[in-house]
Amino acid sequence: MARPDGRLPDHLRPVTLTRGWSSHPEGSVLVEFGDTRVLCTASVTEGVPRWRKGSGLGWVTAEYAMLPRATNTRSDRESVRGKIGGRTHEISRLIGRSLRASIDLKALGENSIVLDCDVLQADGGTRTAAITGAYVALHDAVTWLAARRSLAGKPEKVMHRSVAAISVGIVAGEPRLDLNYAEDVAAEVDMNVVCTGTGEFVEVQGTGEDGVFSRGQLDALLDLGVAGCLELAEAQRKALSS
Repeated sequence: MARPDGRLPDHLRPVTLTRGWSSHPEGSVLVEFGDTRVLCTASVTEGVPRWRKGSGLGWVTAEYAMLPRATNTRSDRESVRGKIGGRTHEISRLIGRSLRASIDLKALGENSIVLDCDVLQADGGTRTAAITGAYVALHDAVTWLAARRSLAGKPEKVMHRSVAAISVGIVAGEPRLDLNYAEDVAAEVDMNVVCTGTGEFVEVQGTGEDGVFSRGQLDALLDLGVAGCLELAEAQRKALSS
């Protein structure tokens, strides 16, 4: 069965990482996975939350949100509703956990970095795009701290591994990489894979949306996810070297 955009099963959508998209944050990246676009900003503050003071460790956390018209129909802002939804909380925590895997918090010193990931346009894979872009924004924020001699360790020790994420799934019985929205809603199995730049797993989230899946299918999806993350790691390296 052909994919909606004509890609092969193991092909990513076109990926673009535009650094410095916003002038005010210490790090900012517009990440595009096809028609999915997420603005990731990294904001630095001196000091850490009260529960972490005196530990010598820094802190990295994330917040995720979707603009009201990022999708086909308008959604109310959660701030107006007065309540943050469970999906938003879950994705925010996933991004924070993933990015903390890339950083040595002791070498960061008692500094805090907040990663804000705002979905401008959604076509599937918003959380994986957010993680991939937020890593680059975080790297730039750490570079900003290094230029001001505000780190407790060497810059290369602070960001000691890269992290990227991609969606995979089984659609019409076929394992596919980087699902767009049309594929995501039709998937029998849906999975998000977060990996380091050397292919180690940070987190795997997988669900049989419409039935169950075999060990062989799981292995195929994990192989696709690792390969996709390695491609994204190369895109991150190119973006950071430009």
